[in-house]
Amino acid sequence: MGKARLLITEDDVDISTMLKIYFTGLGYEVDTALRGLDALEKTRQVLPHLIVLDIMLPDIDGYEVCRNLRTNMRTSHIPVIFLTQKDERSDRLQGLELGADDYITKPFDIEELKLRVQGAIRRSERESLTDPRSGLPAGRLIEEQLRKIIRETGWAFLDLRINHFEPFKDVYGFVAGDDVLRFTGMLIGEVLDQMGSTSDFVGHAGGDNFVIITKDGASTQIRNRLKDRFKEEVQTHYNFMDRQQGYILAPTNDGQSERAALMSLAIGVVSPSQNSFADIREITELAAEARRADAAGSNKG
Repeated sequence: MGKARLLITEDDVDISTMLKIYFTGLGYEVDTALRGLDALEKTRQVLPHLIVLDIMLPDIDGYEVCRNLRTNMRTSHIPVIFLTQKDERSDRLQGLELGADDYITKPFDIEELKLRVQGAIRRSERESLTDPRSGLPAGRLIEEQLRKIIRETGWAFLDLRINHFEPFKDVYGFVAGDDVLRFTGMLIGEVLDQMGSTSDFVGHAGGDNFVIITKDGASTQIRNRLKDRFKEEVQTHYNFMDRQQGYILAPTNDGQSERAALMSLAIGVVSPSQNSFADIREITELAAEARRADAAGSNKG
């Protein structure tokens, strides 16, 4: 598992710097934002596992930042802990009504903040809300979205898997493998920013398997763009020699080695315009079948 990513949104530079140093020392990957709009932009670029959010910010307040996060399907799952100078009941209630996960008042005990951060992240992972490597919604949140869309129309469900991921991990190690998973999550977010909408959903179903729920009309373009960009940009995760020869030599169970192609994406797409679904398992089964057919076609090519 990679480091958990925190985004500290605090306009007091001294507090922001102190928190970054402290949590980095605990093994977290920490980014900071001095303004609310900067926090939203950074969250779009790289999903944090948790946001520590000051309510009083120089542009938009923390309440507005939280409201924006909760109304965007790609960020609505991220735990938020509010920091504030105030200790009034109405302020706490407003934050909790907007979906904040916790609330701590300045001046705060940094050990208490640490425990609240650890608890919120553990809770999210224990309840299968997020994948610990990508920070994307996982099992239960994906199921909730499937139960929501099955009675609707106009959507498309994309099942994505990374071809030849296991041989890559065998050769380059699990840390490099986790880097590829985070890269894939970020790439999906970038493509949806360009071609999708804020109502699109992205999930990490486990391992090298991701899912997208988007508008039916945009699904083909999104699929093609993802496959093209992944094939080109994933090459930066290989060394020069492997990139040049176009394959890696992966170990086999008998102690030998065999050629494995460079990674690519296999993507299956299903929608109610082409299929009828009785339950959510049929959505995932048909999408997985389409994804396997796509992988088989890529291997033949």
